[in-house]
Amino acid sequence: MTADTVGGVWTYCVELAHALDAEVHLATMGRRMSDDQRSEAQVFATVHESDFPLEWQDDPWQGVDAAGVWLLGLERELQPDVVHLNGYAHATLPWAAPTVVVAHSDVVSWWRAVHEADAPPEWDEYRRRVTAGLRAAGCVVAPTRAVAHDLRASYGVEGVTVVPNCRRAALVRPGDKQRTVLAAGRLWDAAKGIDALCRVAPSLDVRVAVAGEGAAPGVEALGLLPFPELAALMAQAAVFAAPARYEPFGLGILEAGLAGCALVLGDLASLREVWGDAATYVQDDASLAAALVAALDDPARGAAARERALTYTPERTAAGYLEAYAA
Repeated sequence: MTADTVGGVWTYCVELAHALDAEVHLATMGRRMSDDQRSEAQVFATVHESDFPLEWQDDPWQGVDAAGVWLLGLERELQPDVVHLNGYAHATLPWAAPTVVVAHSDVVSWWRAVHEADAPPEWDEYRRRVTAGLRAAGCVVAPTRAVAHDLRASYGVEGVTVVPNCRRAALVRPGDKQRTVLAAGRLWDAAKGIDALCRVAPSLDVRVAVAGEGAAPGVEALGLLPFPELAALMAQAAVFAAPARYEPFGLGILEAGLAGCALVLGDLASLREVWGDAATYVQDDASLAAALVAALDDPARGAAARERALTYTPERTAAGYLEAYAA
């Protein structure tokens, strides 16, 4: 299983490795693992570490191709039953084992959602490589039907299998709630919508805290936090805000739901699919501000979010992937 150490795909990989009743080998890329990541992963999997670039990073292709040589060498050594790829380009390699490609997100769909336009020509090679990888895959999996729709619109891919993501409920539990609005994510990523929260926060008579890499004017910027610290904040926060413009699933939102936070989310097909009526959806700054104020005074919303979050179990996710592998 290839693993991206930079973003939320890492959490997904650890959760799935934990859930599967299988011998899992993780091949990491993106950057060297942190000490916390290394300790976490080695409980559930054998780790093979690299710092080859990821296909969505700047000018990555020489490194991506070198990573392909490395991955084929691992396959010859390990002789796996299935090659599980959490990226696209490497699906075109001459694998001996069947391949499963998981679509966590993609730049073309991201660009359309964030900029309301097609990705510019500098992403043509990315588009070509992703299209080829999706078409070469033995099976393509997405965490939501909305992502499957994006793959069809962006790359002409049909027949995508949908398997929802998961998070262990024991890792995040509700605590004594305070009048706090919490958000978390890559603050430099326009898709996360943290800029909208920064704009409305000064008008709210409440603590608004944001965890993640990047600048966050107008709110209490917490920086990048170890997961136990973030989980403790989620346990205390009454509301979790994710006014996203693009979010294929949202593992951070799932963690907040498990913590019993009322959820105020961007009005996206993917998030409505995951959360149904267990969240409040917003489309602009005015609706965001109003929804945050209303959610602070309605503890039932946090209870509804937790009830929904508890349906995204590791057992459910593992069963979906085992079925995909068998097919």
